[in-house]
Amino acid sequence: MHIAEGFLPPAHAVAWGVASAPFVVHGVRSLTREVREHPESTLLLGASGAFTFVLSALKLPSVTGSCSHPTGTGLGAILFRPPIMAVLGTITLLFQALLLAHGGLTTLGANVFSMAIVGPWAGYAVYKLLRRYDVPLMVAVFFGAFFADLSTYCVTSVQLALAFPDPGSGFVGALGKFGTIFAVTQIPLAVSEGLLTVLVMRLLVQSSKGELTRLGVLLAKKQSGTETEVAAR
Repeated sequence: MHIAEGFLPPAHAVAWGVASAPFVVHGVRSLTREVREHPESTLLLGASGAFTFVLSALKLPSVTGSCSHPTGTGLGAILFRPPIMAVLGTITLLFQALLLAHGGLTTLGANVFSMAIVGPWAGYAVYKLLRRYDVPLMVAVFFGAFFADLSTYCVTSVQLALAFPDPGSGFVGALGKFGTIFAVTQIPLAVSEGLLTVLVMRLLVQSSKGELTRLGVLLAKKQSGTETEVAAR
């Protein structure tokens, strides 16, 4: 869910924008360095951004009567790391706010923080942890994408609970309500996004082995006289 235009109190909107800004600035530097040093990665960067744009533009009705959508940030976070996804996610959210009335300019900072910052970092952290314990690549990719999606909605629930605490139970009560509406009902979509991300990664392994090896997702390794590939990041 993108928080809609004008939905947050002005102070909250400004605060989330200020919190997001350093991550986006750092991401711009990382993206500039990546393109300058490895111009061949431009196509894969564009594909990662397009994947995020298409998935996060989908509006699917949830069981609570609200709308949910995948985020698509896990793939780019695994390929290029979270700082670059902060930029790609911000561009995605900006275009969706301007062209699709999906989200808004006043709530851009809050949406960037949840979908383009926390989501990629959470997904990448899970992916890295699983790979450290030699979990198969595609299993790690699935859970990375799953948690990138789900964590976005958990943060959105926190943002809304901070802005609109329950009159009786305060922040905790509001968090329970928003979490049930948005985070819990997001689990099936997070599973679907994880499976789709695995499918895309399998296609990339077949078609872009050289680029994935350079990015560190695949590492060529000699073993028993044959060349195998294992995840490096």
